[in-house]
Amino acid sequence: MSKDVKIYTTSTCPFCLRAKRLMDNKGVEYEEIEISNNMEKLEELKKETNSSTVPQIFVDNKFIGGCDEIVALHKKGEFDQVFGIK
Repeated sequence: MSKDVKIYTTSTCPFCLRAKRLMDNKGVEYEEIEISNNMEKLEELKKETNSSTVPQIFVDNKFIGGCDEIVALHKKGEFDQVFGIK
């Protein structure tokens, strides 16, 4: 069962590229929402997640974190479970 994954990014963010590369390598399907020119959306996300950086990754509408958090999940062997990979 695939989960609904959204990643908020900016076009110049190396951490966004790293996070997307990890998800691509693991076969995660995701919706990318590019907010480089939408600072209002970043402010909205900041209020919701208490994080002012990108990427911001949500799985089934739950804030998971950013690049560091999903890399940590991968290293701990928890990535597949969180992202619904069998």
